[in-house]
Amino acid sequence: MTTTATPATVPPASIARRVAAWLHRHRGTRLVVILALPLVWLGLIYIGSLFVLFLNAFWKTDPFTSLVIQEFTLDNFIELFTTSVYRTVTLRTVGMAALVTVTCIVLAFPIAFYMAKVASVRKRSVLAVAILMPLWASYLIKAYSWRLILSEEGVLDWVLKPLGLTGPGFGEIAVWLVFTYLWLPFMILPIYAGLERIPNSLLEASSDLGGRGWMTFRRVVLPLSFPAVVAGSIFTFSLTLGDYIVPGLVSTTQFIGNVIVINVAQDLPFAAAYSLVPLFIIIVYLLIARRLGAFEAF
Repeated sequence: MTTTATPATVPPASIARRVAAWLHRHRGTRLVVILALPLVWLGLIYIGSLFVLFLNAFWKTDPFTSLVIQEFTLDNFIELFTTSVYRTVTLRTVGMAALVTVTCIVLAFPIAFYMAKVASVRKRSVLAVAILMPLWASYLIKAYSWRLILSEEGVLDWVLKPLGLTGPGFGEIAVWLVFTYLWLPFMILPIYAGLERIPNSLLEASSDLGGRGWMTFRRVVLPLSFPAVVAGSIFTFSLTLGDYIVPGLVSTTQFIGNVIVINVAQDLPFAAAYSLVPLFIIIVYLLIARRLGAFEAF
């Protein structure tokens, strides 16, 4: 009687080791496997949605049925560039983003410098937690809290009333204050990282050569930390440029985000066309920031 040998089954662990060894030998394939899912997400979800947005900008809405007509037209862009109110809204939004960015730089630099060059390790840790703690709270909670603070007979009015003063109330000043509060941590952290990389020996050498505090700051600290400042400005500028919740809560003034939100339900192609304006501004800003070395500060 003859017996037939059954083939030995390969354990799953051995198969996994063989696959791992094969991927180790083929680095190109390993890289494709690792990056496949992120690239699909980036290509289909992110870039794909931007492409659809770009297509919608060249369509138009039927004024009677409010349906989107998928025919190529430049009417949306013509309306954007020929209507003065949209130019005013764009300039107002860019101006607010620039003002918030400059304010955050002025407030963040002393804090970041103290953390990087003056504070002890313990104080530095406490300050880092204090700066990061507001980021743990919900964006909407912080925005609505500022609405209560700035409202008539609110907390700010209650504090200033004994001095014979009143708060700014709702308006563009309120938008500036709230944006500055919200985005300040995003400016402090990059500047702190940039200042921490500056060797203390350079500051000591400047002092030994007779450089006073302002001269050392202007000729040593500021040039070396400038890429970090620009890196922080990317966050504050772009976040302010695209936000629409804060202006809607503490102001009746229209910004780009508010106009886009209003037109999404009424005229989607026009909203898509207007959405390309801040996108174009951000791309130009990123190109300038790259030339200034901002990406090296991350």
